[in-house]
Amino acid sequence: MPRFIWAFKRDMSDNKKILVGKIVAPQGIRGEVRVQTYTQIPSDLKTLKVHGDKLADGSFHFVRALPSSSVIIARIDGVNDRNAAELLRNTELFINRADLPKLKDGEYYQCDLIGMRVIRDGITIGFVDNIQNYGGGDILELDNGSMVSFAGAKVDITNKVISL
Repeated sequence: MPRFIWAFKRDMSDNKKILVGKIVAPQGIRGEVRVQTYTQIPSDLKTLKVHGDKLADGSFHFVRALPSSSVIIARIDGVNDRNAAELLRNTELFINRADLPKLKDGEYYQCDLIGMRVIRDGITIGFVDNIQNYGGGDILELDNGSMVSFAGAKVDITNKVISL
């Protein structure tokens, strides 16, 4: 079964910046922030160089992951109170594509699947616009509005084709 690592690419034409999270709220009174992660494992943000439009390079620091949640708590250098943290609300967080770890066979970055042609029985049924998971498995959302299960799919990264 293929395994996904990161869920979202900001701009399909820009393969250099990968969106990995978003600051959604302040946390407490000391300036920490709550970050909604788009990574399969929220604690992956511990080891990645995270940056954002409102953040200085190297200022993002993972503090802790919340149990059974895709939310983490982080600290931003220079943000020392709740009011300053509130100003960062809705800040998107990125990593550079070059910083992503090498994948094992059968693993894919979801962002690489966006835009791929999807075929069933040799016929193109659409192109991947997004990937959803509502708890029952990964679902490919196609450009024509259709949603198809990713279970059992074969991915040809080289030719940018997903066969169902």
